Amino acid sequence: MTPLRMIFLALAIWGAIHPMYYFLSWYFANGQDFMGMIDAWYVNDSTTGLVWDLTIAAIALAIWIVADSIARRDWLGPVAVLAIGIGVSCALPLYLFLRSRPRDASTA
Repeated sequence: MTPLRMIFLALAIWGAIHPMYYFLSWYFANGQDFMGMIDAWYVNDSTTGLVWDLTIAAIALAIWIVADSIARRDWLGPVAVLAIGIGVSCALPLYLFLRSRPRDASTA
């Protein structure tokens, strides 16, 4: 595995674990009130801007992953779309990790 692929994989793992720590901390402090968490995301203009920034980035990433996977006939890539449910910080490096894997001549 190349150093770049190892970096992408490490970032995907970090992007899954680190944000989840904060989500779980919130759940343990406030209960499993999903709507309460969403309300907290819109508590002020700064957090609202960040939510919209990440939402637009997630939509763009999903479209790019699907379009790129179809163009490359790479059917493992769309797994990263599911990782958007964890977060863009996991899905983007995961897709870059999957996309940068060596391909044999028969699939190129």
